[in-house]
Amino acid sequence: MKRMGVLALQGAVREHVQMLEQLDCEVVLVKQIADLNQLDGLILPGGESTTMRKLLDRYQLLEPIRTLAQQGLPMFGTCAGLILLAKELVDYEPHLAVMDVTVARNSYGRQVDSFEVQLDIPVIGQSIPAVFIRAPHITSVGENVNILAEHDGKIVLAQDGHFLGCSFHPELTADTRILEYFVTSIV
Repeated sequence: MKRMGVLALQGAVREHVQMLEQLDCEVVLVKQIADLNQLDGLILPGGESTTMRKLLDRYQLLEPIRTLAQQGLPMFGTCAGLILLAKELVDYEPHLAVMDVTVARNSYGRQVDSFEVQLDIPVIGQSIPAVFIRAPHITSVGENVNILAEHDGKIVLAQDGHFLGCSFHPELTADTRILEYFVTSIV
């Protein structure tokens, strides 16, 4: 059984926990440094990236998570989690700065502009539901980054070695295939 952490400071924590439990993972809610021990992977959920950064600083989790990322701990960032992982942000200072992508925040507009589409992701499957809420997108990738999905010409899912980042919220659907891909292929 894989021991998966979910950063539990703010955002779509419960939804990730429920999906990981469906995939027979042991789930650890990461709220303090001690919760990072002996994880097989870490989920950085969607939420509000500025708030998440403030809480990462308050609970002194930023540097320990960055160190684990640099040591090879697999991490999956969804929406705000992608923003946290990105090596560069358009018009903002990066946070963890570990995934070799540049990300633009709020690319798809405001909360009222939220939408859901079906994506075909060759390495994962067809007709995968993707919920976009104030979503970012990846504007550029490093040479070793694999682009896994695009929507309307924008990169919305990419893999950089042991990092997976997506612009949307797969945890807000009943479809577990993207999270299963992370747990079985990357972790």
